Amino acid sequence: MVLGSSLQHQRTVKKLTVLITPQVSVPMRKVLEKVFDEILLVDVLDSGDSAHLALMKRPELGVTLTKLHCWELTQYSKCVFMDADTMVLSNIDELFEKEELSAAPDPGWPDCFNSGVFVYRPSIETYNHLLQLATEKGSFDGIRETQLRNWNVRCLP
Repeated sequence: MVLGSSLQHQRTVKKLTVLITPQVSVPMRKVLEKVFDEILLVDVLDSGDSAHLALMKRPELGVTLTKLHCWELTQYSKCVFMDADTMVLSNIDELFEKEELSAAPDPGWPDCFNSGVFVYRPSIETYNHLLQLATEKGSFDGIRETQLRNWNVRCLP
């Protein structure tokens, strides 16, 4: 609610789409309908890689793979993904002018990007590739610099 409301408050002209999982209650879905233009139901994608996540003391990060569903939004040519715990303090519509894949560097992992906010182009091919990569490489929360170069990631200032 905070993310959607803050985007509205900053007068975005972009369509607001939220991805929700089946665990979101029907009453909450009704509330979300008041803030977002489109609500899409997606399945939870859990890495099940408790070993790496336990090392970081972040077991909840296993379900962050669920955000990969954003690449299925092929009805859009370009999107800005924002985690639900993001609060927008100024208009961010200019992010749509950035190239794919633009993201902020992660302060805790200097050779990684933060996946909480990023610019991307939806693609079923990319979605399938990311699912395969997650299956083969596990859920380590951090994409290494060599993978960033392969994906042509641009870090936002």
